[in-house]
Amino acid sequence: MTHEATAATPTVIDPFALLPHRFPFLLLDTITVQEPGRRVTGTKAVTGSESSLIGVGAIGRVHAMPHLLIVEALAQLSAAILVALLDGKSGAIGYFIGIDRVRFRSDAMPGDMLDLSVELRQFRRGICRSHGVARVGAQRVVQADLTTILRS
Repeated sequence: MTHEATAATPTVIDPFALLPHRFPFLLLDTITVQEPGRRVTGTKAVTGSESSLIGVGAIGRVHAMPHLLIVEALAQLSAAILVALLDGKSGAIGYFIGIDRVRFRSDAMPGDMLDLSVELRQFRRGICRSHGVARVGAQRVVQADLTTILRS
């Protein structure tokens, strides 16, 4: 196997090893690094038992996952890009500082599988700008430009 073939092989990362978040704040089920430091994908299974979907709206009505929680899932996924940008430096912390150009296109309902992807747009002086998209099948649910700052 050549070095190029291993570099193109996606790497699976355990969300529990990457993020300090735990249920109910961890909004990712899987993380797959497609291109280290450039592009990452992940999934989130939307279930009806999540606290964000319980007790909202009319009785008997099916509730959609709140769009801002999907944006948070994209922000959590962007941490996998930041790890590759650190080049082994320990002690650095990423602070999510902003979202721009957010578009809410559709809903994610219980039983849906959210396919998340984040792509690095720019990294300069510790400021990371990326673009995230969440889909259910081929339908876009949320898209946003995310800004994160890295500090030691």
